[in-house]
Amino acid sequence: MSESEEKIIPTTCASHCGGACVLKVHVKNGVITAIETDDGEEPQMRACLKGRAYRQRIYAPDRLRFPVKRAGPRGEGPFERITWDEALDTVARELIRIRDNYGPESILYIRGAGDICQLHNTRLFHKLLSLAGGYTSVWGGASFQGGVTAAQATYGTWRTGNSRDDLVNSRLILLWGWNPATTITGTNTSWYLAQARERGARIISIDPRHTRTTAVFADEWIPLYPGADAAALIAMAYCIIEEGLQDKAFLDKYTTGFEQFKAYVTGVEDGVPKTPAWAEAITGMPAAAIRRLAREYATIKPAALMAGIAPGRTAFGEQYHRAASTLAAMTGNIGVHGGDAAGRSWESGSWFPYKMRYGLGQRPEDGINPVTRLVSDGRHQGYVPVGVHQTHLPDFILKGKAGGYPADLKAAFIHNRNHLNQYPNTNKIAEAFKKLDFIVVFEQFLSATARYADIVLPTTTFLERNDIDFGVGTPFYGYVNKAVEPVDECRQPLDIARDLARRMGIENFGDETEDELLRKEVAESDIPDYEAFRKQGVHKLKLSEPFVSFKEQIDQPDKIRFPTPSGKIELYSKQWAAANDPLLPPVAKYIETWESRNDVLARKYPLQLITTHVERRTHTQFETLPWLRELQRQEMLLNSADARSRNVETGDMVRVFNDRGEIIIRARVTERIMPGVVDVPQGAWYRPDSRGRDVGANANTLTRDECSPGGAFPYNTCLVQVEKA
Repeated sequence: MSESEEKIIPTTCASHCGGACVLKVHVKNGVITAIETDDGEEPQMRACLKGRAYRQRIYAPDRLRFPVKRAGPRGEGPFERITWDEALDTVARELIRIRDNYGPESILYIRGAGDICQLHNTRLFHKLLSLAGGYTSVWGGASFQGGVTAAQATYGTWRTGNSRDDLVNSRLILLWGWNPATTITGTNTSWYLAQARERGARIISIDPRHTRTTAVFADEWIPLYPGADAAALIAMAYCIIEEGLQDKAFLDKYTTGFEQFKAYVTGVEDGVPKTPAWAEAITGMPAAAIRRLAREYATIKPAALMAGIAPGRTAFGEQYHRAASTLAAMTGNIGVHGGDAAGRSWESGSWFPYKMRYGLGQRPEDGINPVTRLVSDGRHQGYVPVGVHQTHLPDFILKGKAGGYPADLKAAFIHNRNHLNQYPNTNKIAEAFKKLDFIVVFEQFLSATARYADIVLPTTTFLERNDIDFGVGTPFYGYVNKAVEPVDECRQPLDIARDLARRMGIENFGDETEDELLRKEVAESDIPDYEAFRKQGVHKLKLSEPFVSFKEQIDQPDKIRFPTPSGKIELYSKQWAAANDPLLPPVAKYIETWESRNDVLARKYPLQLITTHVERRTHTQFETLPWLRELQRQEMLLNSADARSRNVETGDMVRVFNDRGEIIIRARVTERIMPGVVDVPQGAWYRPDSRGRDVGANANTLTRDECSPGGAFPYNTCLVQVEKA
């Protein structure tokens, strides 16, 4: 076929939006002319607006096309174009200099998911830096660390989800802080919710906002205040216990610790019964609604409590996740079709029976970062970083050993993450980055973080390289086919890593080609034919029935145990009890967050901020694409009651501020958010003006750099004030 003839190349979207959808990329004369999606056999893995707009991202005029170096003050630019040789020589020289003078622990590796693939991912540079002597990392998954920690304590694993097609077997679905119509959370999740509703399932949404998912699928919306979710769930447990609706046989056979939890819920432990009236004062949910919700969840079987990750992104968010899993156990909805273990609702694909090993850089021959330690403490399992949580990174950089931290950080190596934009207290992170001697960033655009770099290396998009990814929610392997050659001088991460390895004197990094490495991955999987897989772009797993987590443990309890110390679901965690931390109790408890609406700070900043996702962005990806910006503005939602008292109308520019910072954003007045709560969507690019106001309206300019004892991030625990700009 000649270049002038149009080709249609099947591939899989890998842009970390919560799905991994099939794309059909039309290419003519080496240029992408259109992108369609799956129209083959069911289930079709159909793409969202971001995947279909991806050609505008590849050819965006503001895309990074050449290596650049900083030629002005850090964070301000300007940048100058340089050659790849100069860029890589500089990076290698600076890393070696800093390692040799200050030790490998002075090099900080900041990495994120970015494009979620098997080969061209952050583990490449884990291997590089490990072989070069090691590096400092920090722990904590920003998306759902509270859920991971809670699941490890309860189930002994964070892999707790059913495949999304099992939703059609549910008679009741509780969407708790879960908005898959916007956030995807697995290709085809909305399609299966639609089928569940058509089959007669009752769907209830519990959320501070009336979301798109609520509008399309829910029979009822019950709003509640941010950070109060655990109180509502615990009050539901009170009702179930009071009315004797708990599944006693399930609790006796599969769990430990229910009596300790019951003592807390009924008030035997502390003298405070956790009644619906108790919870109403905390949550804003009517006591009658809590009691009715409890009865429905306990009596309509099977029922799926889909515990969204947003309520876990609060101070003490792990308690919400622990409470949700406890309720799932009390109602016997674990390990059965149509139920759900109520772990975090956004799962990585690896909980399915995938047989593929997980990519270069995580094999035994790739080694272990020397700057780590081996622990198993309820939050971590195996080799972990030096013990500093992501939210404490600004203090870590600014204070170092003198402030009690384990190293004096001098360099930051940043791959697949717009850290400055996406982590709490952006102004403080910007201050910290200015202190570092050297920063290198791998990017596709000059993001907020890239503007603080000394060297920025332009990387390829997933449409400019070959790779493999996994389905999330629906079990399939996706082949990421290279559709076009890289734009200008953009390079793929594997080649960059190898060039840096040579410059740093690392001889054992490997020399297998991209194709050889991908063939090796497939050969160790259950994909029967590599060439057919590559040609089709997808290999859908044909399961005999929907996948259900813990079904084997429930069906064969004498043979297959839960991976917990007791071999059962642990509603009381002895590991957490041994920690003797009142903020990390062994049973699920409600702990009032800092910056709650009852905090004394609320007199100054009376509105609770939540930081949600929008359809047009994947975190900070796609922010500058005109097609997507035309579809949605960056707007703050506030209730009409709060707007009236501030003389704010839709379209007004407003100041949203607290002691940490100030943003300027357009207001949208709506009844789709409860009074006392405002929503600033996360992902907008940080852009401070000459007065220090963030006119880009990045939500994390306002959030607090602190975490829970279990590692939960407080993105939705924040007090602000709003005024007309």
